[in-house]
Amino acid sequence: MQIREIKVQSILTKTRLPIGGYAANPYVGCPHACKYCYASFMKRFTNHPEPWGEFLDVKFWPEIKQPAKYSGQEIFLSSVTDPYNPCEEQYKRTRALLLQLKDSGAKLTIQTKSDLILRDLDLLKNFQDVRVGFSINTLDENFKAVMDNAPSIARRINAMQTLYNSKIKTTCFISPIFPGITDVQAIINCVKNFCNLIWLEDLNLRGDFKYKILNFIRQNYAGLAPIYDEIYINKSRVYWDDLDDTMREFAAQNNFEYVRNQDDMSRPFNAPPRIVNYFYHKELLTK
Repeated sequence: MQIREIKVQSILTKTRLPIGGYAANPYVGCPHACKYCYASFMKRFTNHPEPWGEFLDVKFWPEIKQPAKYSGQEIFLSSVTDPYNPCEEQYKRTRALLLQLKDSGAKLTIQTKSDLILRDLDLLKNFQDVRVGFSINTLDENFKAVMDNAPSIARRINAMQTLYNSKIKTTCFISPIFPGITDVQAIINCVKNFCNLIWLEDLNLRGDFKYKILNFIRQNYAGLAPIYDEIYINKSRVYWDDLDDTMREFAAQNNFEYVRNQDDMSRPFNAPPRIVNYFYHKELLTK
């Protein structure tokens, strides 16, 4: 792992993500090295010769002088890195940002694959509006180990439960869904009692990793290769439309709310989780 420390002018940037507001990325790169990571496109902006997952830039920024100006604003940690990657344990850049924002009145959304976030539970409790999402796309630890270097699924689930029990809103981000491999219903049944929101996102293959993933499927899940070719070569939506119908029925049977491309957390904390379908990011569909 190649690590370097860099100075940046600001840690907060305006974002065009659906949540709006600002994004904060305390690092460039990510040691979790997920094989399907959409953020790997960032490599071309970094001047790093190392493969994605084998380098990390640690950001240092001027202290936020007027945190109150972010009152009521959405701040997303993080859009192109994991704010709790293993190096956070040493560098504490995410914790530094939380300390600078703790009295700001900002709304926080944190996305991670690590239970290291529990280290900062004391700070998270100081924010009136915060939610923490964990990316979980399998309950199979062997498949997970092939796909990323992040903490185990069991550790993520335990951390989610700990945060929920501490009255912090939690999201289970079932992403990316591998057709024929990810058991969405099994994951939901595992986390439904300590989860406020469930996001569903399709496996979006693009860039260099598209054919790497397709070759992986052909070599390890040959029986699924025709499905992947139909989706990612022939551009068919049939699989996702069928899964949409299946999940809508599953949600109705379990008294879960099911919506498309909507994300509203203004619901009672102990209400059944809402399932949000993000299969079609660029289209606001209703059905």
